[in-house]
Amino acid sequence: MNTTVRRIAAVGGATAVAVLALGTPALAHVSVDPAEVPGGGYATLNFKVPNERDNASTVKLEVTLPTDHPMASVMPEPVPGWKIEVETGKLDKPIESHGNRIEEAPTKITWSGGEIEPGTFQRFPVSVGQLPDNTDRIAFKALQTYDNKEVVRWIEVPEGEQEPEFPAPVLALGEAADDGHGGSADSDGKAGRESAAERDGTDSAQESTSTTDTTARVLGGVGIALGVAGVAYGVLAGRRRDATD
Repeated sequence: MNTTVRRIAAVGGATAVAVLALGTPALAHVSVDPAEVPGGGYATLNFKVPNERDNASTVKLEVTLPTDHPMASVMPEPVPGWKIEVETGKLDKPIESHGNRIEEAPTKITWSGGEIEPGTFQRFPVSVGQLPDNTDRIAFKALQTYDNKEVVRWIEVPEGEQEPEFPAPVLALGEAADDGHGGSADSDGKAGRESAAERDGTDSAQESTSTTDTTARVLGGVGIALGVAGVAYGVLAGRRRDATD
C-alpha cells in the first residue's frame, strides 16, 4: 500500500510541476510595442526594457536603427532621468521624403544616465517615420548595459518559428493605411496614426499580460489539484486494502 501511495503522489506532484512550468512566461527581453503597424506612414514605438538581473540595474540602452530601410524622422520622447542621444550617418542610398532628397538619417538612439532597478521595466517612446512599405518587417538591434558593466546584446534576428536566445526587437509592417495619407502624411495624419499606435500598443500589452497571468493561474491551479487528487486517491486506496485484509 505504501508503495502505491508513493507512486501516485509522485505522479500527481510531477504533473503539478509540469503544468506550472507550462504556465510560466518566457524569459523577458527588450521588445518593441506595438509589435505591428502599417507600413509607409508614421508610428510611435515603445522600446520596452525589463531588468532581468536581481543584483544589478540597467543604466543604458542602445538601439540601432535600420540603414537598409532608413527613416528620416526619429524623435524620442523625453524620459525623466534619462539622457537621450540620436546619432546620424550617411546613407549608401539616399531616400526621398516629402519631395526632399535625404542623404543622412538617424542610425542609433542611446538612453543613459537613468536606472531600471531589479524587478522593474521602462518604456522608451520614439516617433518614427516614414516607415518602409517595401518590406514586411524591420529589426532594431539593441544593447542593454547594467551597472556592473555587463552588456546583453539583443541582436539575433528571428528566422522561422524558433526564437533565438537573444532576439532583437522586430517590428512587423502591415499593408499601408488606405486613409488617403499613404506614405506622405501631413502633420494631422501623422499625429492621428501615432495616437492610434499608442492606444493599440497599450491595449495589446495589457491584453497580453492579462492573458498570460490568467493562463498561468488556471494551469497552476489544475496542476496543484491533480497532485492533491493523486495523493487523496492513494490514501483512500490504501485504506480500502487495509479494510479488505
